[in-house]
This record gives sequence, structure tokens and C-alpha cells, in this order.
Amino acid sequence: MTDAAPAPESTDDTPSPAQTGFDDLGLSAPLRRAVAELGFERPSPIQVQTIPALLSGRDVIGVAQTGTGKTAAFGLPLLSAMDPAEKSVQAIVLTPTRELAMQVADAITSFATSIDGLDVVAVYGGSPYGPQEKALRRGVQVVVGTPGRVMDHMKRSTLRLDGVRFAVLDEADEMLRMGFAEDVEEILSHSPATRQVALFSATMPPAIQKVASEHMDDPVRVSVSPQSSTVDSVHQSYAVVPFRHRTGALARVLATTDAEAAIVFVRTRAAAEEVGSELVSRGLVAASISGDVPQKEREKIVERLRDGSLKVLVATDVAARGLDVEKIGLVVNFDVPREPEAYVHRIGRTGRAGRSGQAITFIGPHERRALRAIEKATRQTLEEAQVPSPRDVSKHRLQALLGKAPERLERGRLELYRELIGEFLAEKELDAVELAVALAAMGVGDDGPGTVTEDEEFTGATLTGRDRGRDRGEDERRPAPRTEKGYTAYRIGVGHTHGARPPAIVGAITGEGNVNGKDVGKISIFGSFSLVEIRGGLSSQQLAAIGSAKVGGRELRIAADPGPRRDRRPAGDRPFRRDGDRSFTRDGDRGFRREADRSLRRDGAKPWHREGGGSRFDSKRRSGSFRRHEGNGD
Repeated sequence: MTDAAPAPESTDDTPSPAQTGFDDLGLSAPLRRAVAELGFERPSPIQVQTIPALLSGRDVIGVAQTGTGKTAAFGLPLLSAMDPAEKSVQAIVLTPTRELAMQVADAITSFATSIDGLDVVAVYGGSPYGPQEKALRRGVQVVVGTPGRVMDHMKRSTLRLDGVRFAVLDEADEMLRMGFAEDVEEILSHSPATRQVALFSATMPPAIQKVASEHMDDPVRVSVSPQSSTVDSVHQSYAVVPFRHRTGALARVLATTDAEAAIVFVRTRAAAEEVGSELVSRGLVAASISGDVPQKEREKIVERLRDGSLKVLVATDVAARGLDVEKIGLVVNFDVPREPEAYVHRIGRTGRAGRSGQAITFIGPHERRALRAIEKATRQTLEEAQVPSPRDVSKHRLQALLGKAPERLERGRLELYRELIGEFLAEKELDAVELAVALAAMGVGDDGPGTVTEDEEFTGATLTGRDRGRDRGEDERRPAPRTEKGYTAYRIGVGHTHGARPPAIVGAITGEGNVNGKDVGKISIFGSFSLVEIRGGLSSQQLAAIGSAKVGGRELRIAADPGPRRDRRPAGDRPFRRDGDRSFTRDGDRGFRREADRSLRRDGAKPWHREGGGSRFDSKRRSGSFRRHEGNGD
């Protein structure tokens, strides 16, 4: 490898994106076809500078942020170096977080739709080992993962890197900040010295330069300026919404908008499917697209959006790239975009063709710093908005209903209704206005008090166990069970923390346990668990079947509820310990918290340690120098 000499800069005479098309970059026909199907019109500056260099076999250092198109800049050349006929790992992409790993894997998969036999798998912490190991045993060419989980698989001998031809370090400075520098060096040391390396980082601190000097061969350095302009025709706002209430808040925002169509942006394909399904269950005309949706299906969905038969599209950033639909009047960021450039790309889907648009971003109580970063980069101040209340939704629906009434009166053929209503008023001795009020409430879906919904919980009408206290102490504070006569109370291991809602719980119990829906009684959802009453009781076979069912990706683990005890913590919860193995993670709305390698203990694996000298993993570690960083990405 070369010494720490400055990498050569790309030349100033590199063609600009306005002068260059994807056909001019040297890509193969299948990749050019995939790019066209995804709606990419012109390559971005980072793509123009990076793709030819990587295709020629050069190592590349890219100074660029998320949102500049760097995933395609390294993803397309990476695929060019793959041999689909060889069922072994030929490329490794390292990312700092699990969310980015899934996003990059989705993007590379979408680029490879025209390459038969090429498979991509994402490996990351916080997810079971089984499915990942199964995919690796089946044979994949591209692995995208977080450093900690990649090393776990290497330790388990389920991942070998001796055949790697192409290695990518994405957001290298972020991996350094999260403490993955040693892990990255260890992983690269297990790949052949002849492999090609692409390193992308928003900044180039000395530690990143050290990695480049030791593991890259005469790299070409490319740099692009971040995009900082925003759409002037878009009214931008934000709302503070805890993550567990965002689906309900989103449904209310969509129910009160006058926009012809809306796009909801999420980070991962799993989130796109989950949010889209939830909106459909709430009566909204919605669909979702992500990187794994076939192109023909994607085209049908976009056409429905254009002709007005589809009102809401839930999409990932990759899937919505190149999407241009004039009808889109509202963009909702279900979560804060990772970078200002991604924010600009998202809100740019509205306010087109001279129209005005609306954009609202959901943030958690502890995410204001990320919001300020967007405001600083875009030189825009976002206005704080309040999520519509259930009353606002009913008012909006009734106004829309009343607005159609005059036209319906003019059309006529109302004699039947006059007759029936007249008879009903006389029989029940009701006032006509009171009957109209009741019919209006029913028409907008307002069933009156006693119908507690998630939306009402969010506005404070009903406090949940999660709202009353932290998960760790909620079991002690919950009241003693008052089970209805003839029912048995059961405890399940999912709660608000895991996105559990009554419909999903009922569906899992009735579908897997062969239980009649009428036999499912009261459901109480707490932070990390829920209580369900079932008429009679469940057999051991039913308990086993229901216990393995999943809600929000987590097994129900159902068991008879023993009631609250002062000396017992909720199932599945463990105290955070300071045992020399610390790391920090941002966890939704709760800020940073200490974690002690909990996912590894759940999976039965042991933390890394010195055993006196056998493996390469142990031989390079000083005692106490190796730390497991679960964080967001391991």
C-alpha cells in the first residue's frame, strides 16, 4: 500500500452532469437499463467523477454527504465487478447504522434487477442471526452490514471475506465517531490486498486518512459541494410526535389535507410496507413502494397516483427518486431525514409546475438538533405545527360532506329518504336537527365516547402504561388485574415500544391460535408488554402457536399473567449494567442510553474476549481495548 501521500484530486475538466448522461459513464447495458427504469435522468456530480474511476479499477476517496447520490456512485461500479455465477461474497459494504445498511442494500438490489443470479443481503445488530446466516449459507455476492455484526458472522465462520473484490466504507467519519475504527481495520485485514476500495466520508479526520493510507492503493479523491437550496414554493413545517404515535398522527394529517395526493417518506422498505398497510387499515387509499418492488408494479402505482385513483404513496428515498407527479401537494417526513440533502430531495417532490406545496416533518422530543441542522444548511426556518386532533378530523370531514349537500339536493330523487326520515321522526319523537346531528357524526365516523382509539390516547384522553412511566417500572405500577368473569388474563411480550396495537394483537391470536375473535376481551397495552383477556383459556398447543407469532417483528411469548409483583421486572427487560462494556445509542424519543451487548446475550452468543492467543481477532487486541458497540448499527 502507499504511504500517507495526498490522494490526487479529480481534474477540473471532468464533464458536468448537464453534459454527461449515464450512457457516457461506461456502465454495462443491464446497469444502464436499471438506471433508466429507476427514473435517473442525469448523473449527479459525485457519480460523474466516481463511476468512471471505479470502473477503471482505481480506489476512490469520495468526500460527500448522504443525498448527493453516492450510493449509486459506488453501487453501480460494485455490481460491474461481480460474477453472478460465483456464489460467494465478492463485495462488502460497511455502514455505521442498521438503517443505512438496509437503505444501501435496498438501493443495490434495485440496481441489480437486470442481473440474474445476483443476491444482496444486509446484516446488522438488533436482528436475529438465523435469517442472516441462512442467506449467507445460500450464497450471496454482496454483503451490506454494520461492523459489529459483520465481525460476529466472521467469528461464527458464517462469513468469509477471502474472495472479496470490492470493499466500500460508507460514512466512514460516522463509523469513526461511533467507535468502529478498529473493527473496520480488522474487517479489511481479512480481505485480499488486491481488492478495490471506495471510501466515502463527509469529513476527512486523521483517523480516516490513516485507514485510507493503510488500505487503499493510490486512491483518486473526488469531492462535491452539498446541495443547500430548497423549494421556495413549499411551505415547510415540523411537529413534535413521539415515534409510537406517528402512525396515528400521520393518519390525521392525511385526513385533514386538501392536497390531491401525498407522499410519505420513510427510511426502510420494512417501514414503507408497515406504514402503508396501517394507512389502508384506517380507510385511506394508500400504497407503498421500495427498492424491492418490481418495476412494472412501481409503474402501475405511479400511474394511479397521476390519474387520481391513489391518494397516498409511502416510499423510501431510493424508490421515490425521479418521481415527478404534479398532483402531489403534500410531503410528510415520517422521520427526520439523515442529511439536509435528503430533506431537499424529499420536499422537492411537491411544489412543482408552478404549484404550491406543503411539507411537514415529524421529529421526536430529542431530535431538535437534527432539525436545526436542516434549517442551518437550507437557510430556512421551519414553522412548528400542531398535529390535527380527532375533533379537527371530524370537522374537516363534515365540512367536506356539507359542501357536497347542495349539489346532491339539486340532483333530486330524494322522496324515499324524506318519507323514511319523516316516519322515523314521528315514531321516535325526535327533533329534525338532532337527527341530522347524529347522522352527521355517523357520516364522519365519530362513534361517540367510549370508543378509545390510539388517536385519543395521543391527545391525552387516555393515559397508557407507557405514558405513566418508564418500561422498567411500569409492571410495578400497573393496577392489580380485574379479569372479567369467565376470562383468563394473558401476558404477551410486545407493547407500545414495539409498535403493538390492538388489531395486530387480535389478528395474531385469532390467526395463529384458532381463537374466535369474539372470545378476545380487554387488551391493555403497556410499554414493553400487553395484557389480553381471553374467554375460557388457551390450551398448551394454542399457547405454543400464539407465542411464536410476531407483532412488529417480535414474538408474542404469551403466558398466563401472574399479576404485578414488586420484585419482578417486565418480561424481556433487563437493567443496564456498567461492566466495562459500554456504548451509547440514540433510541427513538428517549435519547441516549447505555447498552451492555443485550442483543448478543439474547442470541446466546458470547462477547469477544482474549483467550491467550489463538485467533487473529484476539491476537490484535489489548486487554480491555475491544468494545462491543451496538449503537444504531451493530
